Amino acid sequence: MAAKHILGIDIGGSGIKGAPVDLDKGELAEKRKRIDTPKGAAPGDVVEVVAQIVEHFSGSVAPGSPVGITIPAVVRAGVVESAANIDKGWIGTDADAMFTEALDRPVHVVNDADAAGVAEMHYGAGLDEKGVVLLTTLGTGIGSALFVDGILVPNTELGHLEIDGHDAETRAASSVKTEEDLSWKEWAERLQVYYSTIEKLFSPDLLIVGGGVSKDAEKFLPRLDLRARIVPAQLRNSAGIVGAAWYALDEEG
Repeated sequence: MAAKHILGIDIGGSGIKGAPVDLDKGELAEKRKRIDTPKGAAPGDVVEVVAQIVEHFSGSVAPGSPVGITIPAVVRAGVVESAANIDKGWIGTDADAMFTEALDRPVHVVNDADAAGVAEMHYGAGLDEKGVVLLTTLGTGIGSALFVDGILVPNTELGHLEIDGHDAETRAASSVKTEEDLSWKEWAERLQVYYSTIEKLFSPDLLIVGGGVSKDAEKFLPRLDLRARIVPAQLRNSAGIVGAAWYALDEEG
């Protein structure tokens, strides 16, 4: 089968990154383009940056081909329903329609952790895994993507579980490790509480740990005592872009 190059764009708190994706291989087909996220990340400002990235790759993807875009929010039927780390103006916005009109091509918006999870399930650590698989991204916050026999249960947002009276990500995100200057051992103790709670609720067969800190997985994963297998993600920084592209093509049918 010929390679399909679909544009994926990952909207993050500090940067907006995009690249054409080879969906046969599950990897970026070109070097990604990154532009700083506009201060405040208001919808109109973000649309302008996304349009610049699409224009940058206009010669690399077919005219009218779909674009997948991740956003750190709950997204249902293309409508943004939360805004924990982005401008509140996103809430209630039909992001699919807004981007589709602005870019003049089909656009499908997806939760950022769900996109990373889709990428890992199709090309990475979750490939061919059955049962209950949960990916968590440890970064500024904690994102989550839950799969049952390969089928995504969208918008789980398990970083916002209340554990011991705290929003889980305010205690166990990797940003907290940095801010509080926690040792790997101290941080692993917090992760133990978090993942033990996850096990009680979902009994996962496999836990996949993503986010930039996953490159140091050997420093904290062996410290965790869990029933489930727990492994680092494989696609790392390209997961959101790859997953967004895969999701866009899948939504197009």
